[in-house]
Amino acid sequence: MELILKYFPNLTELQISQYEALLGLYKDWNSKINVISRKDIDELYLRHVLHSLGIAKVITFNSGSSILDVGTGGGFPGVPLAIMFPECQFHLVDSINKKLKVINGVAEALELNNIKTTHSRVEAIDEEFDFIVSRAVTAMPEFTKWVKGKILKRQQNELKNGILYLKGGDLTEELKQYTTVKLFPLTDYFEEDFFETKKVVYLPMKHK
Repeated sequence: MELILKYFPNLTELQISQYEALLGLYKDWNSKINVISRKDIDELYLRHVLHSLGIAKVITFNSGSSILDVGTGGGFPGVPLAIMFPECQFHLVDSINKKLKVINGVAEALELNNIKTTHSRVEAIDEEFDFIVSRAVTAMPEFTKWVKGKILKRQQNELKNGILYLKGGDLTEELKQYTTVKLFPLTDYFEEDFFETKKVVYLPMKHK
């Protein structure tokens, strides 16, 4: 938890208590439904929570923003972002229902009323959002196909509506077709070795 406060010192008491509760909740749920590897659960705040909050270093979502988290797994980046931005709505989607059971349990325990979950492939979601977030579920060309037509036209944030994608490694080849893509290396914000090759990939999207 010190790790979160190190980089986000201005959290409210409620946010601090919600972030603090994550470890116990995920350990408890993970013993019933395995959503995080044993190695990772001990480093939950570094590898999952802080990693997810890399997006919060790139953008402060304005109140009323809507965010779709695709292939959310155990709820990352959606859950940490929903705590950080309580005035925004988060829709977490995964094709594996048992993972959503964990998220619903965590959200209920933390009284996170700004999280909605859907058991579905993202292509079947018939809504539009300000931003679409995800953690390396597939290569970007495939991902953009999945989420085509799901970006709202109206803008209400500093960054234009689009995709905010957490990914590591050399992305030159994968992203070469995108002229508007912008990379935010997480080493610009966090000093831990874990973030050495990790980035937030920002791709503003045309509405159509």
